[in-house]
Amino acid sequence: MVSPCERAIRIAMTNARNASSIPAAEIAFIGGGNMARSLIGGLIARGAAPSAIRVCEPNEDLRTAMARDFSVAVFADNAEAVRDAGLIVFAVKPQVMKPVCEALATVFPANALALSIAAGITTAQMDRWLGGERAIVRSMPNTPALLGAGATGLFANARVDAKQRELAQAVLGAVGVTAWIDSETLMDTVTAVSGSGPAYFFLLAEALQAAAVAQGLSEEAARALVVQTCAGAGRMLAESGEDAATLRQRVTSPGGTTQAALESFTASGFADIVAKAVAAATTRGTELSAKAGN
Repeated sequence: MVSPCERAIRIAMTNARNASSIPAAEIAFIGGGNMARSLIGGLIARGAAPSAIRVCEPNEDLRTAMARDFSVAVFADNAEAVRDAGLIVFAVKPQVMKPVCEALATVFPANALALSIAAGITTAQMDRWLGGERAIVRSMPNTPALLGAGATGLFANARVDAKQRELAQAVLGAVGVTAWIDSETLMDTVTAVSGSGPAYFFLLAEALQAAAVAQGLSEEAARALVVQTCAGAGRMLAESGEDAATLRQRVTSPGGTTQAALESFTASGFADIVAKAVAAATTRGTELSAKAGN
């Protein structure tokens, strides 16, 4: 049976090679960190013109690197960067989103789309800070976007039109798969699952490697085996068309080694541990929104 949460999430899963073409638009990035770099690199690789992309970044070294690596225009002043832009990507930390938006409220282009990648910041908060009546898409990409293998949830407020949705999806689809979320209340769950999710897999890999070394394998052998096991399992899940439960059952022989390990996981409350972790991350997303203020 499909859960209410699953029904609320319209999965429009499109990978980078099948994503729609980049619509013509002047794109301004507020912030020039790693996620901005990955998005800009993905856009240019998909055919976006560097001349249509601007980046505002207070750090001079990062500005220089952006101009050198992507041939995009760079600025130290946000207001100058957003002038006449059709899409403005807010690639800044949640803690500074309010002052950044408030400083742009009077110069924000009337028909521009605001695209946020900040955890916990709601579209209503951004709308207030930007002066009201703004088209806003809230998104949560994850760090594998740096390799073009990201997963991003997106939510659009009521002012976002079809072309703006296409633009937002094209930008995030340039670095991985995208999923439109119907209810903004679920965006904190998206953050907890896919936004924070890579860290959970890294933690499992770290623990597996340590356990392998404890059983006598060398550090080098343990890392090689764990890394390839994680990569191979991920590919099977992505490419086989089977769900995780089916794949798990297929590799678990009755009375075998895998069953022994899985029974140990179950006895230790593995599923409950994961559920509590996701709940904690979801709660933290809500707290970040409250901390950012109105």
